[in-house]
Amino acid sequence: MILRAEDRVAVWGITGRQASFWTERMIAYGTCVVGGINPARPGTSHLGLPVWGRAAEAERFDVALLFVPPAAVREATLDALSARPRTVIILAEHVPLHDMMIVHVAARRAGVRIIGANTAGLVTPGAAFAGIMPAFNDRIFRPGRVGVVSRSGSLGALVCLNLVRAGYGQSAFIGVGGDTLPGTTSRDALEALEADPRTAAAVLLGEIGGGMEQEAAAFVRGMSKPVVAFIAGAAAPPGKRMGHAGAIIGAAGEGYAAKRQALEAAGAIVVATPGELPAALHDKGI
Repeated sequence: MILRAEDRVAVWGITGRQASFWTERMIAYGTCVVGGINPARPGTSHLGLPVWGRAAEAERFDVALLFVPPAAVREATLDALSARPRTVIILAEHVPLHDMMIVHVAARRAGVRIIGANTAGLVTPGAAFAGIMPAFNDRIFRPGRVGVVSRSGSLGALVCLNLVRAGYGQSAFIGVGGDTLPGTTSRDALEALEADPRTAAAVLLGEIGGGMEQEAAAFVRGMSKPVVAFIAGAAAPPGKRMGHAGAIIGAAGEGYAAKRQALEAAGAIVVATPGELPAALHDKGI
């Protein structure tokens, strides 16, 4: 789940405007982008890289990065899975639920990790990034020992900025995504950080809605590394959608108080504002 410098990345939709912008920056950063997929332009090149019509024609790759619209996610993911990569990153938000159900079943059968949908991607500062996070901005990302897990890309960028300002760096950023049926949960990401020898502590960024933070809390209880957390949506009224990710309190236990209580009971420090996270890390001895 943590991106490494040697990971080979293939970009679906590479010829599009946004994919071109971010692929250029991934290459400049050092990410090993081997080429892209566009069924309408097989056999051509783009950004100095080969373009294939489908995964079966491509060079070996470890990570499939999907710059495709929501309605195209199912077809693109199933194509990527046919090549058995380690990870598929789905950037699009509001992917149809039925399509994501099909994707999850196919991914489990193939033994492939899905990141997203509605994720900002993965960053390993100083090594590689795949997605739409500004890894190249050293005011936001800098190599260090703190792993960051976030459902939100914008909140993740803000917190990484605050960490760097306070003198910390990141071992990894894992954007788990904000769609309704994520392929990777916050707990999954914490498990990866717990096993990562370069990570000394974890920052968990959650939101109201769903039970992902409570699931993460069950794992936090047994972690050997300290966890500090921020939960967005403390002032959100029940039943009202908040933000682009559509966070909503829909049932008992999905609100701010329940999530904070679960994490604190598991031993995490939960702060009231993102700006307090660096101090909480210091209090944990990091």
